Amino acid sequence: MSKAFDFTPKAVPAVRTRFRRITTPIPAPDSLEILETMRRHEPANMLGQPPILWDRADGVQVYDRFGNMWLDWSSGVLVANAGHGSKEIRDAILTTVERGLLHTFCFPNAERIELARALSAVAPEGLSKTFLLTTGSETIECAVKLMRTHGQRVGGVRKIGIVSFEGDFHGRTLGAQMVGGIPALKEWIVNLDPDMHQVPFPDGFRCRDASFDGFLRALQAKEVGPDRVAGVVMETFQGGSAGFAPAPYIQAMVAWCRAHDILITFDEVQAGFGRSGKFFAFEHYGVVPDLICCGKGISSSLPLSAVLGRPELLDQYGPADLTNTHGGNPVCAAAALASLKKILNEKLVANARVAGGILHEGLARIAATHRDVIGAVMGRGLVAGLHMVRRGGVEPDGELAFAVVEKALHKGLLMFAPVGLGAATVKICPPLTITEDAVLDGLAALGEAIAEAVAEGGCA
Repeated sequence: MSKAFDFTPKAVPAVRTRFRRITTPIPAPDSLEILETMRRHEPANMLGQPPILWDRADGVQVYDRFGNMWLDWSSGVLVANAGHGSKEIRDAILTTVERGLLHTFCFPNAERIELARALSAVAPEGLSKTFLLTTGSETIECAVKLMRTHGQRVGGVRKIGIVSFEGDFHGRTLGAQMVGGIPALKEWIVNLDPDMHQVPFPDGFRCRDASFDGFLRALQAKEVGPDRVAGVVMETFQGGSAGFAPAPYIQAMVAWCRAHDILITFDEVQAGFGRSGKFFAFEHYGVVPDLICCGKGISSSLPLSAVLGRPELLDQYGPADLTNTHGGNPVCAAAALASLKKILNEKLVANARVAGGILHEGLARIAATHRDVIGAVMGRGLVAGLHMVRRGGVEPDGELAFAVVEKALHKGLLMFAPVGLGAATVKICPPLTITEDAVLDGLAALGEAIAEAVAEGGCA
């Protein structure tokens, strides 16, 4: 179980920079009544993030109502790609709301249809249809259904296998957790689908073998041949580590899939809409999938997700056979259209690439200073993962990672709780609107937080 943050206010030094301001103990004493109400009336699973009471958010900053301001390196878990509280997005939401259209189910609405067209325009050629849903997990469930349906059509009832990767996180619903690669999340399921298979993710750190032969050997060991595989699904970069696979590996995997009529799905729920310095992160690999799962940064705000893909795959189910109650909600679709326009018009993908270069240069310097406790720095663009390890080894150090996030919080730098193996990866993912000055300011705070956490024995 992940560690919970302490609700006891701690006196911390005052902070005042252009991007960060801390004026009270953390958590703010005046927030305790509301935080205690949360503890009484919400389940324990909602207690896993730093105990600050968000009041508003603007651009790259989050404010409470007590005078504190954080530089946000979480994007609200990779959602606010176009920045928090974007005026363009708020205006689009308000316009739709004031028109009086809040819900349409599957009845057509112009916002949904225009968003589907706009997403097809930014997808690779041939991936011209879009099915809008609500959450990332739903997109994975849908993609698995589409891949298995296609597999049975071209290869019979035995061609239903789904291959995914160890360490991949695909969501919280039943099918998404079965296809995911985190064993602890599956313990409650017990009767796992025997035709879902995980293979090692070649990140170069936890899995040193970056050859595609490793993929084939893993399937051979499971006695799974390509005639039994309907699809391969993978996080383009792993959410828990920010790790990318080598491009030659992915290219070989795609070629193998094409040779055996196996579909490829990239889970871009975290990776899409410019996060990695490419519009879709799979562009780093030089390949085109059959299906793309999108969510989080698609709207920079409201709940929305999408499956993009080839028409012959999306059209496998006819009218009323594959529906979604809230997918393509007009208010959410309007928000996503405005977010997409802002990302394109303000060249935020390029900004993610440039600002991300500055971020990763700074993280490399920090890692060099603390090479005994930072095992690896992964990521590209404006996503990064610092893998905290026991001193001088490779064993994950979740205590140190937790201490780093907590100390950064006290300095006005906001990140979510550590993730990945052993909850030992400090994840960094600011909004794509971040400036060079803000990146450097955050790096200064992070460097101080890591130095203090190490000095106080967080890595013991």
